[in-house]
Amino acid sequence: MRMSLIRPLLVRRGFSTSSEKLVASVLFERLPVVIPKVDPVVYAFQEFSFRWRQQFQRRYPDEFLDKSNARGKGDYQIDYVPAPRITEADKTNDRKSLQRALDRRLYLLLFGNTYGAPSGKPVWHFPEKVYESEENMRKCAETALKSIIGDLSHTYFVGNAPMGHMVVQPTEDTSKSTPFKRFFFKSQVIAKNKFNIGKCEDFVWVTKDELLEYFPEQAEYLNKMILS
Repeated sequence: MRMSLIRPLLVRRGFSTSSEKLVASVLFERLPVVIPKVDPVVYAFQEFSFRWRQQFQRRYPDEFLDKSNARGKGDYQIDYVPAPRITEADKTNDRKSLQRALDRRLYLLLFGNTYGAPSGKPVWHFPEKVYESEENMRKCAETALKSIIGDLSHTYFVGNAPMGHMVVQPTEDTSKSTPFKRFFFKSQVIAKNKFNIGKCEDFVWVTKDELLEYFPEQAEYLNKMILS
């Protein structure tokens, strides 16, 4: 399999010749729900900076501070309890749940038949569709995702252009097998913590590190394309 980052296609007009297949794939992404933990080194530096600035802060008279502390006090009190970072889905390694890895980005992978799979066998892949008569590749990507989750009202496609593409060589040595181009589009989850995933045998929500384990042959390319 030959892979490359986005580059101009050496075709005068359109994406390809009429005989070449194009596939629109969707990186369906759930953004982090909680702020990631601060690295211990970064935290130590922030603590040092704070204590250093404290040495040179302006000193106010005690009577001024007493008046300031007396204002705004009432009979109410709010007890703040932070939500747990480790969920039940994390403890059981439930990769079907969006309620896991709350401080990481998650990506949807499907297990089933897809274009280019060897002998039509089910494989892990992104939501995708072969380009047919859609207005453009972005519309094709939207159709691919809609066929899986049924509704795009809780999604947001980032831009009209693909975030990357690769040329996929045939996996079987037959006269009918020809290379095809796979274009990747990014879409994000908006205000939703569960989807009814269809048209596949299985699915998972995985982090970037976990995602690369599903595509060992494409790991180098995907690691470059998915920056976070």
